[in-house]
Amino acid sequence: MADTYDLVILGSGPGGYVAAIRASQLGLKVAIVERERLGGICLNWGCIPTKALLRTSEIYHYMQNAESYGLKADNVGFDLAKVVDRSRKVAGQLNAGVKGLMKKNKVTVVEGVGTVTAKGKLSVKQGDKTVELEAENIIVATGARARDLPFAKADGKTIWTYRHAMVPTEMPTKLLVIGSGAIGVEFASFYNDMGADVTIVEMLPRILPVEDEEVSAFMDKALTKQGIKLLTGTGLEGLAPSGSGVTAKIKHKDGKVVEETFSHAIVAIGIVPNTENIGLEALGVETDRGHIKTDGYGRTNVDGIWAIGDVTGAPWLAHKASHEGIIAVEKIAGGSPHQMDKANIPGCTYSRPQVASVGMTEAKAKEAGYELKVGKFPFIGNGKAIALGEAEGFVKTVFDAKTGELLGAHMVGAEVTELIQGYVVARQLETTEAELMETVFAHPTLSEMMHESVLGAYGRSIHY
Repeated sequence: MADTYDLVILGSGPGGYVAAIRASQLGLKVAIVERERLGGICLNWGCIPTKALLRTSEIYHYMQNAESYGLKADNVGFDLAKVVDRSRKVAGQLNAGVKGLMKKNKVTVVEGVGTVTAKGKLSVKQGDKTVELEAENIIVATGARARDLPFAKADGKTIWTYRHAMVPTEMPTKLLVIGSGAIGVEFASFYNDMGADVTIVEMLPRILPVEDEEVSAFMDKALTKQGIKLLTGTGLEGLAPSGSGVTAKIKHKDGKVVEETFSHAIVAIGIVPNTENIGLEALGVETDRGHIKTDGYGRTNVDGIWAIGDVTGAPWLAHKASHEGIIAVEKIAGGSPHQMDKANIPGCTYSRPQVASVGMTEAKAKEAGYELKVGKFPFIGNGKAIALGEAEGFVKTVFDAKTGELLGAHMVGAEVTELIQGYVVARQLETTEAELMETVFAHPTLSEMMHESVLGAYGRSIHY
């Protein structure tokens, strides 16, 4: 006899567990199926524990540069095992928090490997036992996994994915990072600050290729200054364990292939959606290169089957998954939510310095045919940034010259991952430059640079 629910959610990452809570708030009887740990990759192996590691490397960097603040810190060092242990404890604390939220919201948690067997039916394998679930609606929130190189599968010893890179048993001495998206740059930043000799290989012409070109150029200079070797427009033709390390065949811009040995390599070339072996093919659920095709509410082409998060495609971000989950659930419950607007989803990279953005880059806006007004304000012109000793970076805003619409905002520098939300709210509220100019920003704050950037787009910057 199957257990019956109004909604069953397959996967408990930031999309799945948030959707479950909202569904419960709306009066639905909900079950969530998870094969590993509540909270999914983001909470246990991604967003949160990586930020714990990056916080450690940030503090370590400050300790090594204490003299610039008038302080003394001699014989600075670290215990790698304790660094990793702190990160894992942070993840464990939040995992326990999600368990508590499921209990508080009366969400049934079913542990095991779930498969959709028919419309409205799902089987969960728990070792030798199988549990049958039924629901009018099923949300697939199975997420994604790291993509392996076709010629070199990660072994967890010298060839790592992000998952291995978060729990190192030894510190890399010479590290190769393959890919310069957010994940690659964050790990490069962490390991460089902790003392490793780091090289990034990027096939495309610039690092952080989805960001505004000025941001990429700034990060190129900043990371190079920190000692990271950047090889853009460069391919990888081979990677194999070699002795106690790994040997890479790197094809440079001039076409020359050079072999170089590293102690470790991190593969950060993208993700693969977890859509295999969960019953979607038999139901005829449409996919595009493995990602489930959905409308703006999370509906698939099969009635009663919904999908959210990384499994549905870019941007592969936790907050996008959570918002998609809420939209889908409110639609299931008979509400009238707004469709997902991916143009208002912020992107953040937690390297040193940080990078954050929302909306169109200047180049994309020009391609779209807009006449632009662009403002840019440097950190060196901000009192709070100078006082913090963080005077490198800038804030850039892109406006439609005809309407004053904020088309995009792009930041690089200290704490910009916190600042970006101001521009996200502005875009959501369809604010123009007029409202932003009239807004009072507290002094002294880093956020004043946001105001100055807007003013600068219209020739009114005060401090630059």
